[in-house]
Amino acid sequence: MAVQTVATSGTSTVDLGPAAALSCRECGHRVPLGPVFACEECFGPLEIAYDFSGYDTGELRKRIEDGPASIWRYAPLLPVPADVAGKPNLHPGWTKLVKADNLARELGVTGGLYVKDDSGNPTHSFKDRVVAQALEAARAFGFTTLSCSSTGNLAGAVGAAAARAGLRSCVFIPHDLEQGKVVMAAVYGGELVGIEGNYDDVNRFCSELIGDPAGEGWGFVNVNLRPYYAEGSKTLAYEICEQLGWRLPDQIVVPIASGSQLTKIDKGLRELIELGLVEDRPYKIFGAQAEGCSPVSTAFKAGHDVVRPQKPDTIAKSLAIGNPADGPYVLDIARRTGGAVEDVTDEQIVAAIKLLARTEGIFAETAGGVTVGVTKKLIESGVLDPAKTTVVLNTGDGLKTLDAVAGTGLTATIRPTLDSFREAGLA
Repeated sequence: MAVQTVATSGTSTVDLGPAAALSCRECGHRVPLGPVFACEECFGPLEIAYDFSGYDTGELRKRIEDGPASIWRYAPLLPVPADVAGKPNLHPGWTKLVKADNLARELGVTGGLYVKDDSGNPTHSFKDRVVAQALEAARAFGFTTLSCSSTGNLAGAVGAAAARAGLRSCVFIPHDLEQGKVVMAAVYGGELVGIEGNYDDVNRFCSELIGDPAGEGWGFVNVNLRPYYAEGSKTLAYEICEQLGWRLPDQIVVPIASGSQLTKIDKGLRELIELGLVEDRPYKIFGAQAEGCSPVSTAFKAGHDVVRPQKPDTIAKSLAIGNPADGPYVLDIARRTGGAVEDVTDEQIVAAIKLLARTEGIFAETAGGVTVGVTKKLIESGVLDPAKTTVVLNTGDGLKTLDAVAGTGLTATIRPTLDSFREAGLA
């Protein structure tokens, strides 16, 4: 396979592995690798195009299996230099795929139910995966400040990654985020700026800052570095299949915020098929949203191809993106694979958080409650087949969204005597 390079801000070049170009998802126009995210021909979104030629399936599988217990085991399939595992970064990934037999019994799943628990990442969410990719791109392009617009988890991931890499960070969040996420983003010592408004307002501001001299030298992981950043979500697909014994799941339920995670998981599955690492057979992808911010679910149910923006109003703030950039692509994937997009109420989210905790000992944040709640709803409606192997994503730690389960507490308060213990009905 030919080595691909991209020019940095200086005169040297860096290896970006199999990454060959940026390709428009709408018109197919290609441009050289660089810190751009929109097509110059049609303004469509750009994504990484690869040259995987020359890979031997057996050798590639062995290389992956012999690799580090992190996303860098998949470095040959990512837009990163070959020596990335030896650089100062947080080494996210290779999180647990939990066989959720107790939850399966509760939901009536007989074909095997698994929870991909990404709360085990360094800052306790899947965002560490995508930021790790963006960080390598930022280094390649000579950026000195790492930034983002965030609903919470990404802010913490950027702050931590920048601290580890020795870069400045400055991140922007809605001013009314959950306090736990604010503290976790601020503790890494970077600058944390609250914007009056919702996430879509924050994102618009960041897009303006990129074009201003004040934003020179800034790498916004989910804006001008978005094509590289988004590739981190593919590693979820890679890990799930490898942990299943190099086998595709029959069904996978993915939370939707911008929709990028779902689209890249699909891309990762298709790449594994293309490379011969898994058997080519049908799979279904289901999207999960909160009812209080469900623009993609609404469009899917109405049979629309266009996603109409909504004003978010839900406890699932990490998913509260009213104008999801990848919404139309999510619709395409759900329909192409035979999946669906569904939503649940805030009450159902809380009940699902408690259900997962009670059955499997996994304390999910609200996004995990959304996926579990939607899985339950899809099974009950007959849309998701309980006889098929199903993987549900938990993308973050419940300690970040404690307000959602406020009121959960002591079973009883007793005197330190056996009589008091028996009187409470605990014997």
